[in-house]
Amino acid sequence: GCNPLAQTGRSKLQNQRAALNQQILKAVRMRTGAENLLKVATNQKVREQVRLELSFVNSDLQMLKEELEGLNISVGVYQSTEEAFMIPLIPLGLKETKDVDFSVVLKDFILEHYSEDGYLYEDEIADLMDLRQACRTPSRDAAGVELLMSYFIQLGFVESRFFPHTRQMGLLFTWYDSLTGVPVSQQNLLLEKASILFNIGALYTQIGTRSNRQTQAGLENAVDAFQRAAGVLSYLKETFTHTPSYDMSPAMLSVLVKMMLAQAQESVFEKISLPGIQNEFFMLVKVAQEAAKVGEVYQHLHSAMSQAPVKENIPYSWASLACVKAHHYRALAHYFVATLLIDHQLKPGADEDHQEKCLSQLYNHMPEGLTPLATLKNDHQRRQLGKCHLRRAVTHHKESVREASLCKKLRDIQVLQEVLSAAHQRSRLKYSQYQEDDDLLNLIDAPDIVSKTEQEVEIILPQFSKVTTTDFFQKLGPLSVFSANKRWTPPRSIHFTAEKGEVGFTLRGNAPVQVYFLDPSCSAALAGAKEGDYIVSIQGVDCKWLTVSEVIKLLKSFGEEEIEMKVVSLLDSASSMHNKSATYSVGMQKTYSMICLAIEDDDKSDKTKKVSKKLSFLSWGTNKNRQKSASTLCLPAVGVARPHIKKKFPTPFSLLNTDSSLY
Repeated sequence: GCNPLAQTGRSKLQNQRAALNQQILKAVRMRTGAENLLKVATNQKVREQVRLELSFVNSDLQMLKEELEGLNISVGVYQSTEEAFMIPLIPLGLKETKDVDFSVVLKDFILEHYSEDGYLYEDEIADLMDLRQACRTPSRDAAGVELLMSYFIQLGFVESRFFPHTRQMGLLFTWYDSLTGVPVSQQNLLLEKASILFNIGALYTQIGTRSNRQTQAGLENAVDAFQRAAGVLSYLKETFTHTPSYDMSPAMLSVLVKMMLAQAQESVFEKISLPGIQNEFFMLVKVAQEAAKVGEVYQHLHSAMSQAPVKENIPYSWASLACVKAHHYRALAHYFVATLLIDHQLKPGADEDHQEKCLSQLYNHMPEGLTPLATLKNDHQRRQLGKCHLRRAVTHHKESVREASLCKKLRDIQVLQEVLSAAHQRSRLKYSQYQEDDDLLNLIDAPDIVSKTEQEVEIILPQFSKVTTTDFFQKLGPLSVFSANKRWTPPRSIHFTAEKGEVGFTLRGNAPVQVYFLDPSCSAALAGAKEGDYIVSIQGVDCKWLTVSEVIKLLKSFGEEEIEMKVVSLLDSASSMHNKSATYSVGMQKTYSMICLAIEDDDKSDKTKKVSKKLSFLSWGTNKNRQKSASTLCLPAVGVARPHIKKKFPTPFSLLNTDSSLY
């Protein structure tokens, strides 16, 4: 993360948010206490005093909420450092949180669940806490996004390792609502993960507003950032459906997604307009429809912001700005259409068909009595229709200026006032040039302009797979086996020797390795080894991440010396059944119980069968027929009587397949 003490405009703003959050927390506690006292008080004077105190607290809360809203609309801090004559965009502020100490809880769980000394993982726990602390002050760039994503992925590992579904871990995660400042606390990781996702989306919005909107590359970055912000917030809405924080409620997230997509569409319009809008017929048609598209999406956004329950908590300045932009861009659309109608006469040799088609596609239907081609050829009709559009443009400009003046926060944004005023003056000036005394009698209502865009913005979902993250606690073993939801026996020490190079069991699995077929008379079995045991160490060497071949190589290195092997077993029978399932062994589609049954039946049907000699581990890879013996072993289907065929069945210790090897 970046230096939290750096006195940048954004860090000062976040510090102000943190201070406001504390004041709001204090006021909320006082209000809760007053409400509880009011419920139990019976004395009338006491009740009146409590009501008076409660009214003061509610007033304070309202003032603090308005102050927080002022910080939320402090868009100037987040804008590009380049001077630009553009309407500012709205970023989201990062959610604040309290410190969390993982050390005691995780150490205790490691000792209790994994039977390992928790102090051996102090560095890993410190890394986790450092990463969380860094995520509170991420840099406003791709590196900051990657930092937050790394922590989000790491939380998935931590949840699987240390947070069983059956109980709470006693860790309290507290996050402050980004819009209201009210704290929310939970004892599970869902709130933590959801809040980090929200901050990823918020950081994307800050990257978008920071982009230099006076360059094509900067505007493309802004479009991409807002689309990614919408994708993260949409993913949050779909994945975490019961978050207690209001800023992450489904209704609020839906509005925020609309707001991000609207700002992305606005950036698309700015990208098209950046080289300059030439006073040319087809160019004006294009930008008019692009402006109409931006006005349309902001109109839908304002309607969504005006609906309950979002209306109660959405910043008033945000809803006002959405309304201002809706009117402003619709006014621009009418201004561009008026310009193409008034300034461009259909000259001999012009492409009549193309112009007629473009004009007809501007409207859902032409005004009564007018047709596209006749309007283009008739100078008077074109000018009259153009003045109708100018009149509507002026009306929308007046409404945008009025809406901006009604909101105190928007009145303080000077560049917004300047842009709205300049656009209004331009439309009024052009209208005054062609205004006639009888206009009010002859003017018809200008039709709405059909919205159209060459780049439809869309949600870009977060791509967590592109972020490489290493599990801090990988020393505990493969996560697919060593997780919080699987219960284990404490490690058992098995002391055995390899007699004449044979230990009497085969190994299976990738990592960790399992004891597979076990000779009940071998020294390992007599020492307590069981089929299905996972080997966690041999002679003090950690084996949880070793493959079959690596474990065999390690065992070979000890020759016929006594070997100490530590194993663990699953306590849940349901969880341990996977090592006996037909699909667990690739290439050997049969169950372990079937194999045992086949051995018993063959023993009964052929009492004189000679048991083949067990193979030495020194020659385990040289038998050419061993793979054949495993692959050609056919077993009956369930419920079908198996004919008693006398055959020589190989011992379990000679069976090989793709994921089991003989030792």
